[in-house]
Amino acid sequence: MVLGKKVIDEVSGWLTVFEDGSVDRTWTGPPEVKFMSDPVPPHDHFMDGIAVADVTTDQESSLKLRIYLPEKQDDDLQKLPILLHFHGGGFCISQPDWYMYYAVYTGLARAARAVVVSVYLRRAPEHRLPAACDDALEALHWLRSVARGESHEPWLNDHADFGRVFLIGDSSGGNIVHHVAACAGQEDLSPLAVAGAIPIHPGFCRSKRSKSELEQPETPFLTLAMMDKFLSLALPEGATKDHPLTCPMGEAAVALEKLNLPPYLYCIADQDLMLDTEMEMYEAMKKAKKDVELLVSHGVGHSFYLNKIAVDMDPNVAAQTLKLFQGIKQFIQTH
Repeated sequence: MVLGKKVIDEVSGWLTVFEDGSVDRTWTGPPEVKFMSDPVPPHDHFMDGIAVADVTTDQESSLKLRIYLPEKQDDDLQKLPILLHFHGGGFCISQPDWYMYYAVYTGLARAARAVVVSVYLRRAPEHRLPAACDDALEALHWLRSVARGESHEPWLNDHADFGRVFLIGDSSGGNIVHHVAACAGQEDLSPLAVAGAIPIHPGFCRSKRSKSELEQPETPFLTLAMMDKFLSLALPEGATKDHPLTCPMGEAAVALEKLNLPPYLYCIADQDLMLDTEMEMYEAMKKAKKDVELLVSHGVGHSFYLNKIAVDMDPNVAAQTLKLFQGIKQFIQTH
């Protein structure tokens, strides 16, 4: 019992679910890392070369987005590419305004010379899948409406190249990248164009435990217990990890050969618990003759670059984060 309410489920440190359906996402783990989940307010002035705004797409929709705009440099293109970002968190936790995302995506916007548009996705268990995927696709459609002049957002109208939109997401956000890319391949988005997709450590898995799940080290950002619990709360009632959103290379999913996909920069870490199933998806994409480039981060685990303490204190984590940013920048520049 907590505050008179009965706890029916929890993920240690991250999330508590009560019998009345309410959810508490107050961080209850080590206090020294709480700052990473603290919200950072938007600022329309440039700080370290980035301005940040939160926008709601229209009067009828409650969809909210965070825009990271880099300050113009002399050698910038007239219009900057767009990174449409879907946050991770097992479909259950995190927000674009969390400090750990603010730190990463302000840095990536600066490094890659791109406008980042990050979506406040609905979260499970209050909103089970496909709610987050629906929000992500709605965000892409809203960008199309801005490109067509049907909606208006000054920062995007003035600075963004709608002909070069890249889908990017980490962990469960990587799953959403693939889903949205597959949907986009079936639609007329003109004048907007999806130029590429960048799933980072996507949460691809199967019901059966993989070798890497059993042998790779767990981290604060991913343990087997977290993975199992988050997905049990997020997947549609009665679904297993073999669902197409978590196992797009499986029998329940549309065959990859039938999908019209943009070029992929497929990012993995060699100590990720999900490495085996991530690689299974990569090999399936190659077999289906999809345009997919592999970027491997060495000596690090799942979502390592989000851990600001490790980025600041561990030379290899810092080096692998820089390598990841540089790889993303190069992919954007060549597509």
